[in-house]
Amino acid sequence: MHSEKAPLGLKIAAFLGLAFLHLPILLIFVYAFTTEDKTYQWPPPGFTLKWLEVTWNRPDVWEALSLSLQVASISTCIALILGTLAAAAVSRTMFLGKEAITLLVILPIALPGIITGIALRSAFNLADISFSTLTIVLGHATFCIVVVYNNSVARFRRISASMLEASADLGANGFQTFRHILLPNIATALLAGGMLAFALSFDEVIVTTFTAGQQQTLPIWMLEELVRPRQRPVTNVVAMVVVIVTFFPILGAYYLTRGGTDISGSGK
Repeated sequence: MHSEKAPLGLKIAAFLGLAFLHLPILLIFVYAFTTEDKTYQWPPPGFTLKWLEVTWNRPDVWEALSLSLQVASISTCIALILGTLAAAAVSRTMFLGKEAITLLVILPIALPGIITGIALRSAFNLADISFSTLTIVLGHATFCIVVVYNNSVARFRRISASMLEASADLGANGFQTFRHILLPNIATALLAGGMLAFALSFDEVIVTTFTAGQQQTLPIWMLEELVRPRQRPVTNVVAMVVVIVTFFPILGAYYLTRGGTDISGSGK
């Protein structure tokens, strides 16, 4: 099949768009190794690995990283269970108000994060729930569920009803049908959705601000370090870690669903 070469103007526009998106990220990596610790001087006056060691020896960084990993892992597990169940219910059954339920499921990720945060904080105060790791997890689960749901429901709709009917005719119960028919068909979508949910939870700021107590996730730690700057390169080293940690799950999700339309609902 003959394919036309892209016009030069289109190539330039694509290059400028990529530069606009990724040059600021590259600056994070540059300033993580600068010898200047008080200002963002360009070009950097020198190169050093000192800040890697300084960051490694900061216990507050490790505490924030540990909490972020804990929250992201638990939120993703909750999302995988509830998101998959919701997707199965919506895609495989017919009931009154199905479209309304679909809208309500995806609504949390469509709303601004500050609205979700205020709503959750009000609900926790009303229920007299102390702000803790649990409240952060519940807050993150609201949008993580949507990511898993959007990936799973697309795959559920591709599964032929005749396959499920054949499984039932052969005497398989519900669990056997799920294990041998449904799970192999939705496994990559679940993995992709889980990776995206983990990445979103790991770097979330707005909802966390409203649902955390005295705890600091890594993005909240970075925000406070920017408000009260000290050793600026340390913040850039941590930002570099966040970029790397979130990049690989997103890359994995892309390759798992490449050629399909399963990756959705990844904006918050």
